[in-house]
Amino acid sequence: MIADTAGSAPRHDTGDVDDGVALLRTTTAIRERAAALVERARGGGSRWFTVDDDARAAAADEVASVTRQRYPDLDIPFHSRWRHFETGGVDRLAAIDDRLPSDPAERVRSLTDLAVISVLLDAGAGPDWTFHETVTGLRIARSEGLAVASWHAFVAGLFSSDPRRPLQVDATALQQLTPESLGAAFQASATNPLVGVDGRVELLRRLGAALTTRPHVFGTPGRPGHLLDFATSSPRRSVAATDILAALLRSLSGIWLSGNSIDGHPLGDCWRHDAVTGPGATDGWMPFHKLSQWLTFSLLEPLAWAGVDVTGIDELTPLPEYRNGGLLLDTGVIELRDQDLAHEIWSPGDELIVEWRALTVGLIDELAPLVRDALGGDREKLPLACVLEGGTWAAGRVLAGRLRNGLPPLTVASDGTVF
Repeated sequence: MIADTAGSAPRHDTGDVDDGVALLRTTTAIRERAAALVERARGGGSRWFTVDDDARAAAADEVASVTRQRYPDLDIPFHSRWRHFETGGVDRLAAIDDRLPSDPAERVRSLTDLAVISVLLDAGAGPDWTFHETVTGLRIARSEGLAVASWHAFVAGLFSSDPRRPLQVDATALQQLTPESLGAAFQASATNPLVGVDGRVELLRRLGAALTTRPHVFGTPGRPGHLLDFATSSPRRSVAATDILAALLRSLSGIWLSGNSIDGHPLGDCWRHDAVTGPGATDGWMPFHKLSQWLTFSLLEPLAWAGVDVTGIDELTPLPEYRNGGLLLDTGVIELRDQDLAHEIWSPGDELIVEWRALTVGLIDELAPLVRDALGGDREKLPLACVLEGGTWAAGRVLAGRLRNGLPPLTVASDGTVF
């Protein structure tokens, strides 16, 4: 494997670093660099993957078929954490509606608190973990199980230090969180193992520290829900999706456990790849910001419920995670040059995984219009967020279930914060 070389990056002057960090936080940089790696692989230049353009049509048909099964009328909601909160057809939001604040701005803060904490806890649970929801009797695995578990932990006040206001997330409670308390809330045990409990707790503690050090953004006591105050207080009642993402990255990039940085400036979900080119300090860095974009998608609905119009949603990128990436491998759009590599355990910073994620971004972007054509819809009716939901993520899961009992095609040693 190729080790993550983040620590060997050269030092740069302050202006170069500031400009470089800002560039690496843009979806433009994600798309352009991902597309360059796609073209490189397409031309035979990748040491890890080949690209078969002829397989894209069949992949699009697979996605279209799964989409029609899930949403026969093609009335597809956005890909977001709220879909997971509806697992089993249960309207969990309605069940706590009378407990949420009546003030619209405070209501958005509470729902934002929930979305932030749940998305940050949404990384691979492992194949052997499930959550048993007592009230419904459902036993739920994987991402949906994590969503429902985080929902109940939030409703129980695990993330609030104020017993009078359990439906909030604040810095004090996060910094007091322990692996034992989170593990208990998620029903983790020796017989029900949850991957990355310690990493998840460390991530939430870092979030708590970030909330404390930025009272001008997160208020006092620090709450993630204040992050969207700039949008709900806007007289235009409109905000760009990339502005939400930018706010998240400015405020929260330091919480990620990757340690990737340029001269001490944290980059978050951004990794080294020798074939990626860019100006100055950004040369060799491939940004993704997967969880931050997943969170941005998941904040669209609370804002819409508050009457705020979110524009430019298609400027966000496909999410580079193992369901979308698995779809591409399982349909033959991309193929490993050496099939034995599928039997190894990889780290998020290994070049093979960085490239797999980059190819996922670039090729799902290419797949989206083919899916629209197969469904007879246009970009206005089926924006990227709906193609993902319909969609690519679900089709990736179906294929994984069909081929490997649900396991992804590549194994990544997760700390609970990337996959």
